[in-house]
Amino acid sequence: MTYQVLARKWRPKKFADLVGQEHVVKALVNALDKGRLHHAYMLTGTRGVGKTTIARILAKSLNCLHAEHGEPCNQCDSCRQIDAGRFVDVLEIDAASNTGIDNIREVLENAQYAPTMGRYKVYIIDEVHMLSKSAFNAMLKTLEEPPEHVKFILATTDPQKVPITVLSRCLQFVLRNLNSTQVHDHLVYVLQQEQIAYEDAALLLLGRAAAGSMRDALSLLDQAIAIGSGKVTESDVRNMIGAVDKSYLYALLEALAARDGQALLSKAEEMASCAVGFDSALTELALLLQRLSILQSVPTAIGTNEPEYEALTRFASLFSGEQIQLYYQCALRGKADLPLAPDEKAGFVMTLLRMLAFAPLAAMSAQRLHGQIDGTQLQEVPVSNNQAAFKPSVIEQTRPASVSVSQSEEVPQTDAVPPTLAELETDIEPTPAMAVGSTTENISPSIMHAPQSVVVGDELPPPWESSGDDMSHELASNLAPESMHTEEAGEHKEISAREQDEYGDTLIPAQVDATEIITAKDNFPPLTAENWPEILSLLAHRLGAVQLFSQHTAIAAYDENNGDLTIALAEQGEPTANRELLNRLAETLSEVYARPIRLHTCSWHGQNALETPQMRQQRLHTEQQQQAQSILEAQPAVQILMETFNASWVPESLRLHKE
Repeated sequence: MTYQVLARKWRPKKFADLVGQEHVVKALVNALDKGRLHHAYMLTGTRGVGKTTIARILAKSLNCLHAEHGEPCNQCDSCRQIDAGRFVDVLEIDAASNTGIDNIREVLENAQYAPTMGRYKVYIIDEVHMLSKSAFNAMLKTLEEPPEHVKFILATTDPQKVPITVLSRCLQFVLRNLNSTQVHDHLVYVLQQEQIAYEDAALLLLGRAAAGSMRDALSLLDQAIAIGSGKVTESDVRNMIGAVDKSYLYALLEALAARDGQALLSKAEEMASCAVGFDSALTELALLLQRLSILQSVPTAIGTNEPEYEALTRFASLFSGEQIQLYYQCALRGKADLPLAPDEKAGFVMTLLRMLAFAPLAAMSAQRLHGQIDGTQLQEVPVSNNQAAFKPSVIEQTRPASVSVSQSEEVPQTDAVPPTLAELETDIEPTPAMAVGSTTENISPSIMHAPQSVVVGDELPPPWESSGDDMSHELASNLAPESMHTEEAGEHKEISAREQDEYGDTLIPAQVDATEIITAKDNFPPLTAENWPEILSLLAHRLGAVQLFSQHTAIAAYDENNGDLTIALAEQGEPTANRELLNRLAETLSEVYARPIRLHTCSWHGQNALETPQMRQQRLHTEQQQQAQSILEAQPAVQILMETFNASWVPESLRLHKE
């Protein structure tokens, strides 16, 4: 017997055999069961989703002698002849080869005659969008009011090309693409019925390669069986469809985890030498990252019996959730930008380097534990709670240039830390510039910063007459603490929590454990609405992603006796707030205040008297802009310019200079 391809052999013979398209099947079965039949149906969808199959099953149901609940029996003469294509009352027309008006006129002339064998005369017109304009116009009248014994079933992959006058006369069903799971399950069923050995991973690859088309999946399966000599293996399928070997993807993830740029480039060269498709590589990498994210969020979603489970578990432990999300977005953007790159290899390499360059701060070295994300008030979170004490740091430009104390010990300097949120709060009146001498090399580890001398100028010079050094001294004076309690040289200096917040970071002796300072309850102000911005600033290096919404919160109420803290959440913070982050905030507050704190949230509605840290920052920024504008308007040169040109200020054009 001649071999019949799987796509034809396993074409569904009744509605119950269809994979997917439940919305279409339910409507047709109910209509057949209740006798509420439309005279014309339009089936639309991409290739291989079941348009022609549904049309043939519907034609059988209409003419079946023993149909039950809309399902054909597949045993009567009508059903068998329709399956064989010999039923005279079911005419299947290919509109791609019968496009003219003459072909349609012949169909319409025969439509007026009663069916010969069945109850209905059914016309199945496939690829109906290929008909000519005159052919469409010729069938409008018959399509709108056909004889009672005539049913039209139109199928097309491009409904946009079908005239609206035709669409309006039909009951339209849009067939959906099949997902990879549906395709995989059906391939498993087919292979089990055919008694062919297979590897499950190979069928998953075929399900994705089919891109929603069951006919494509069965055709690829036929090819895979031929290549595998009667069995379906993952390696054969990967070679057949050009899928990327998972070992390449695992090596790339290992290099990203180790932040090894050389290993990334070496692996990219190896993939290029093996003619790996970089477009497919980025697709497979994005799918792998998606599975890692699922495993982190819902560990039970991936079964322990899956072949990749061990590797997925290992990589899920190497990356944080933020890293996986970032790498996933980089892979998607890299795939979209690949056609714009000089060549595919260059685009792929740049995508890998982008992942390496834009790694989240959580993946950085512990040496940058107290770093701040540029352009925001967010600070990175420590990698673990068991890390070493914070290294001493000296804030440059926004602090006095140097402090001299008579001690022999030296404190190593780290990179400058940008000013914290509280540092932006300065008085409206300009403060005197602070002049200090000596260098920071003589700072004792046991002594905090202390200003040595203050020089008060007569007045602030206009911005265009100030040098860069003058501007840095002016900014340092604006951000200097108003009071600092110092004792004799060599003794410990005491700085209040608010002053520490305004001053940014204090020098912490190298031999002192930073956790003692972080967790000490006495170093934190009381939990009040006024102190909330300061508390968040002090905890910024521990909160991490919590800062995304905590900057939009304010304390609405605090019951110190019961430890119930209620925070009002502004609308801007709602998209990033979730139960996990709220729990982290409550745990951090409970730890630093050495008592259980239960966190509650309430709507911002009616909380107009409160102010979030973000609102406070905007208010301070507005006040500073107004102060700067007032200073500029007081300058004679500016007044002359405004009078000469009848000029006025554009508020948004005034930008404060940041050193």
